[in-house]
Amino acid sequence: MHYLKRLFIFFIFHLLSFPIIAFTLDDVKNRGSLNCGISEIRVGFADIDSDNIWIGFDVDMCRAVAAAIFSDSNQVNFISTTSRSRFPLLASGEIDLLSRMTTWTFSRDVNLGFEFAGINFYDGQGFMYKSELGIQTPNDLNGATICIIEGTQMAFNINTFFNKNILTYQSIPVEFDDEAFESFNSGRCDIYSNYITELANKRIAFNKPDDYSIYPEMISKEPLGPVVRHGDDQWRDVVSWCLKVMILAEELNITSKNIDDFLDSDNNEILRLLGMVGAYGDMIELDEKWAYYIIKHVGNYSEVFNKNLGPETRLNLNRGLNRLYIDGGLMYAPPFR
Repeated sequence: MHYLKRLFIFFIFHLLSFPIIAFTLDDVKNRGSLNCGISEIRVGFADIDSDNIWIGFDVDMCRAVAAAIFSDSNQVNFISTTSRSRFPLLASGEIDLLSRMTTWTFSRDVNLGFEFAGINFYDGQGFMYKSELGIQTPNDLNGATICIIEGTQMAFNINTFFNKNILTYQSIPVEFDDEAFESFNSGRCDIYSNYITELANKRIAFNKPDDYSIYPEMISKEPLGPVVRHGDDQWRDVVSWCLKVMILAEELNITSKNIDDFLDSDNNEILRLLGMVGAYGDMIELDEKWAYYIIKHVGNYSEVFNKNLGPETRLNLNRGLNRLYIDGGLMYAPPFR
């Protein structure tokens, strides 16, 4: 009897301490729009065009979710967030989804009450140098001078990289990142190190961006992805599969331009994806053509990447690890069945 009493108390305690499950999808539908947190102005990821419309890689993630829910990618309220405000805004429910450059880490995943819905960009620390140096291999970096903020994770990553490749470098201590960049710009340092996304944004600030190159190898792992609140598995599934649909569409060669040509395909996975057979919308409480609307109105992953970050843009980023797995990258989505 004493054992049963203790078991009952244990059960009640954990039941009461269990998080109340939210139904974000219902809230978004009832509101008639998605509240999506993005970065402040950041070229390629979250920017405002000449028509005062939000554009960018992270912006398109928001638009994909809106397209899936409303069959209209414009039913989004974009809310600018900073590195300090992003998590409180998500936790408080002021935004339904955080779509900005946020690294998936252990502590953020398990300690902050959030869920990462996937990885939409593999970022990492890298090196920028003057193109005339012709750096192509680790050996080309031997003896380089690097302005470093001592005691930081980035300094640790640099030291680890050089030790691993049995190379030497000269460290020039600085206090702030802006100082490191200015020292690089003035020629005090051969190399400026930061995340690839940051290097690309800093490069376009130069009068002649082509005079500067970004070393192709990344020396740290910084997987970025959309974030939702913990405890709402249905909403996480919606956001996660919106991303997966864009990746699958690229793999299947379906684009926003040719999608209608696939409506009578003899490929069953394509027919399921486009809502022509099965009840794959009902399973996720969306319109049967929810995935069709994402691809039609926003595009597949390649279209979104190239439009915002690719070679024809100001950032001029190589896809690198963000290529499909069949092309040597890490982008991969489960089958649609």
